[in-house]
Amino acid sequence: MLTNDDGIDSVGFRALYDGLSRVADVVAVAPRNDRSSVGRTMSHEVPVEEHELGYAIEGTPADCTVAGLEVLCPDVDLVVAGCNKGANIGAYTLGRSGTVSAAVEAAFFEVPAMAVSLYIPVSDDWEELATEPEDFREPVEIATFLAEHAIDAGVFEHADYLNVNAPYNTAEQSDVDSEGGTDDRLPVEITRPSRLYDMTAERNGDSIRLRDRIWERMADGTLPEPEGTDRHAVMNGRVSVSPLSAPHTTERQGTLAEVLEAYGSAV
Repeated sequence: MLTNDDGIDSVGFRALYDGLSRVADVVAVAPRNDRSSVGRTMSHEVPVEEHELGYAIEGTPADCTVAGLEVLCPDVDLVVAGCNKGANIGAYTLGRSGTVSAAVEAAFFEVPAMAVSLYIPVSDDWEELATEPEDFREPVEIATFLAEHAIDAGVFEHADYLNVNAPYNTAEQSDVDSEGGTDDRLPVEITRPSRLYDMTAERNGDSIRLRDRIWERMADGTLPEPEGTDRHAVMNGRVSVSPLSAPHTTERQGTLAEVLEAYGSAV
């Protein structure tokens, strides 16, 4: 099952649909319109329409996952969300991203999932980049490979979902052979989400401007990312694959136990 948050008619969605169709039977269950950055927002009821690729939902990516797995195509082996125009990297973005949230929702159904995104450096002509299916070739190729091989290899016995981010790769950087394969695929790195955070807020009269400085610092190369993180990988021309778990994990902490013991004995 393929979903996304850019909308069912977005270029990246169709590119990934066509790529996955080479190795699997794909059913689209995706938002009718752009529902980016809505996180795991859920609706109580969503209209659904048949679409040439499957189904278009007037709802969020999380809505699409639930509707798809419960009603529209319950017998699926894998949920893939993407391909998103714009990266979903860094720990703080995971809860904001509609693309990632669709994969997280699938994990609670115990269905393997992938979120797939294309990193494009922030620039004045950002909107003019990645407008053709071929521009999404790098994330489509790695996602298609993982869809074909990861389940049988046991990858999802150790991860609930994979967060895949590929750098924008121009035609000059990589060539396509006559059969549609690649002569020079980008290297792939297993990563962890970066913990670096650079949100700022500035008051201007009756409004407050919120600004995420991470993206411009990535574009100008001033972000000091350590090796092994998702951002470091894409900034250095590598595809980032982060194996992640969906539920929040907890660990026994002695200090918290001591505090709560004091609470129980407090008068």
